[in-house]
This record gives sequence, structure tokens and C-alpha cells, in this order.
Amino acid sequence: MRCAGAVWAFLGLAPLLVMSVPPIWTQPEQVHLSYTGVPGSMVVTWTTFNKTESVVEYGFVGGRPFEMSSKGDATLFVDSGKEKRRMFIHRVTLRGLKPTAAYVYHCGSDGGWSDVFYFTALNDSSSFSPRFALYGDLGNENPQSLARLQKETQQGMYDVILHIGDFAYDMDEDNARIGDEFMRQIQSIAAYVPYMTCPGNHENAYNFSNYRNRFSMPGNTESLWYRDAYSTGSRLWIILMMCVCSWNLGSAHIISLSTEVYFYLKFGLELLFRQYEWLKKDLEEANRPENRAQRPWIITMGHRPMYCSDDDQDDCTRFDSYVRLGRTDTKPPAPGLEDLFYRYGVDVELWAHEHTYERLWPVYGDKVYNGSFEQPYVNPKAPVHIITGSAGCRERTDRFNPNPKGWSAFRSTDYGYSRMQVFNATHLYLEQVSDDQDGKVIDSIWVVKEKHGVSAWL
Repeated sequence: MRCAGAVWAFLGLAPLLVMSVPPIWTQPEQVHLSYTGVPGSMVVTWTTFNKTESVVEYGFVGGRPFEMSSKGDATLFVDSGKEKRRMFIHRVTLRGLKPTAAYVYHCGSDGGWSDVFYFTALNDSSSFSPRFALYGDLGNENPQSLARLQKETQQGMYDVILHIGDFAYDMDEDNARIGDEFMRQIQSIAAYVPYMTCPGNHENAYNFSNYRNRFSMPGNTESLWYRDAYSTGSRLWIILMMCVCSWNLGSAHIISLSTEVYFYLKFGLELLFRQYEWLKKDLEEANRPENRAQRPWIITMGHRPMYCSDDDQDDCTRFDSYVRLGRTDTKPPAPGLEDLFYRYGVDVELWAHEHTYERLWPVYGDKVYNGSFEQPYVNPKAPVHIITGSAGCRERTDRFNPNPKGWSAFRSTDYGYSRMQVFNATHLYLEQVSDDQDGKVIDSIWVVKEKHGVSAWL
């Protein structure tokens, strides 16, 4: 009996002994992919909580699993919350990938390796017909569309994911633990296909620091236009940094931008003007005849829409939307984006922010410019706008104004997400999936354009 009592006493202490074991801070987690914009490449990004080496081992599916290896770097990210939590963000760029080849990989170091994942290297041909899932406003709580997106991604339905702002709700909360949990949730999507992003208003805390540090978008700097400051001796230097937020895929040139520069002026009005100038130069380059011939579709993605018919008094419900028309209350006045995009023949504009789905008729200057009455999206005379912000978050879905303007073509408050496929130089397909209706496609259109560029509006 004395021996049995000792055993029970030891077992009673077991939970305390387990709790005293420190966690494995070198174990990789939050693994996700992104496309660099350079053919034959892919970036693998992940997190550890102690510094380790940054290694990706990979190989062809069906071959030796890890016959190739690439190394990268880890960046210390200190969250600005009260606890000043520290984490290391690892980035490794894989180069020389064979287009359309399937690869298996894991990431980490001798301190710990991730699960094994796989991806298909993107086809770099302009005749490639990429398939996208697109959505915004996906949260850690009530992520209703997440399970369907996870399954469809792993079934190979998508080549790229476009997340159009607002992540986790919010990544900075609970000293960035909500951000950690969200990145773990999307790993089952983002570790298999490139997860391409733009910032939303819910990323604004601490000058968008969680967004900037966690995601890896094209370019050599961080994933957002922003202002950062550091001190050297007695001098304070202000650094303006931006990423080349555009890339080519198939017959499309895709631009990721920040609408938030119109609203968070405390981070620097100059960011708004620098973004505008960069967009202008990028669009000029995309419209060079040889470039537009190869990538005729120009598609933009930004969080806050220019137009919407929700009843929440957001910027897009106002005729003088900041994103659309700019701001007159700044010195100098800040230009909006509608004229710029129209002038350079942007074909499709993807938005989120409103927790609904809304498809617009081709619209410019608050007026409808359909291709024809019978076929409004065949040779339309203005850009096509899609709002897809109903993936699911703790704020639930929004309500619509019962009396929308004439440019509103289709609306739904169902939870869901959109799909897009750029078939070729003339045909692009869009559809909306309702998660409330078990994955039913509730809306779809073909955008058909025999001409691209500003001449298409004539």
C-alpha cells in the first residue's frame, strides 16, 4: 500500500512536471508560399520563436523527396503589444523551378522540421490559364468559408489565392497570438499554393507591422507602402519603403495596392503620393504595346471599394469616395484611383471590405457603360468591379441598402468567396460560391474583350 501511495503521489505531480517542460520554440509553424513574380521561383515563409537556420529541402513528387536544398534568412519581429513578443520570420526563395512541375518540401532546421507539403511551380507562359480563389475579410473567429477553401485547395482547384485585405480580426490582438493562430489556420491552404495579399484596415495597428512582417509579396522590401523610422545617434531617419506590388501570370498583369494610404494619414501623406506615382509608372510599363500584347488583362486588388451599396456608411457608399476621387482636405489634394485606372485600361478591379458579395455593371464616373444591353460584359466600355468580402469573420455579414444605384448588378449576403480564371487573351470567367448553400455557385459572368487598354472604352 505504501508503494501504491507513492505511485499515486507521483502521478498527481505529473501535470505539474509536464507544465514545467519548455515548449519547442524552434519548431516551424505558419508555413505559407508566395510568388516572387520571377518565373521559376517561389518564396517559403514560416515562423519560429527562437532563432534557427532557415532551410527548405525539396524535390520532385515521385522522386527523391529532399534531394535539393535552399537556405534563406530569419528576421526578428517584435510585436508592439504590451508583452513585446518576439518571433522569427523565415524566408527562403526557391529558384530554378521547372514550370508545372510538382514539388514536395518541408522547411526548418536541425532544431525542427515542418510537416511535408507540396506545390506545383507556376507556369510562366502567357498562354497559361490560371485559376484563382479570391476573398477578403477572413477571420480567426467565424471563418465560415475556410474549411471549403482548405479542401478545394488540396484538391488542386486553384493555382493562386488572392486575399484582399483584413486578416484574423485582428493579427495584433492578444499580443499577436491571434495573428499566430490565423496563420496556423490558413497553413492548410497557403502551404500548397501562393497566398497573395494586400493590406486592409484591420491590419493598421502599429503601422501595419504584423502584416508587413508576416507576409512576403513581390519585391525586395516589405509587403506594404509604409513609413518606418529609426534612430542613429542623435538623428532620426525616416525611411519610405515600398514593394513592387505587381506580377504577371498567364495573360494577366496583377497589381496589389493599399487603399489604406487614403485613411491612415498619420503614417505619412507622402505614402499616398508615392503609391500613386508607382501605380502610374507600373501601368505605363504594362501598357507598352509589347507588354500589353503579351499580358492584355490588367487586374487590380485593393481592400476598400470605390463603389458599393451596403448601408454602413463606409467610404464606398459616398459619391465622393476617397479611393475613387481622392481627398481635397489634404495639402496638396490627393488624387483618387478611378481616373488613373480608367486612363490605363484596367479591366477588372477586385475589392473586399464590405462583408457581402456585389457584382457591378461596367462603371466609370458613377455611370454604367455596358458593352450592350444583351451582353453587358462583352466588350464593356469601363472596368468591371467585384466586391468579395464575405469569407467569414466575427463581425458577420453586412446589410444592403434597399435602393441601390443603377450600377449594382447582383448582390448577396451569403458567406462565401469568389473564383476567377483567366482563360486567354479575350476571355475571363468569374463566379461566386455560397458557403451558406453548400458550395453552390450563385453568380457567374464571362468578361469578353476583343480589345484591351484605353482604346477598348471607345
